[in-house]
Amino acid sequence: MTSEVIVRILPVVKAGAMTRRMKAYAIAYLRNVRMGADIVEYLERIDETLAPYDGYFLVHGAKPEQIEGEWEGTPIVIEFPDYDHLRDWYESPDYREILPLRTENSDGVVIFVEGVDRKHKATDVLV
Repeated sequence: MTSEVIVRILPVVKAGAMTRRMKAYAIAYLRNVRMGADIVEYLERIDETLAPYDGYFLVHGAKPEQIEGEWEGTPIVIEFPDYDHLRDWYESPDYREILPLRTENSDGVVIFVEGVDRKHKATDVLV
């Protein structure tokens, strides 16, 4: 007989807990950034696209210390008040206008993820 563990992607709100929106994060792993005029323009303009959505950088530009596995890129983490703010920023005309400046001059992966509250325990993701 086998047992299966199901892991939830979004945070669990425990019974009786007050429902509140969790912070959300855009996390990028960029590689092969071809520094030039387009990337400079992207960097000069991204902050103004974040401001209306209360987004700000938590991690940007720091060289990571590799502890395990292989890592050849640059990590970037941008925090938003909630998932709606994050999605609205990414789909905003101002950000969509500058997005090709980055995507055409770098390789990488971008994900969106919702955070958990401070009382979260590792076992909360188990069903």
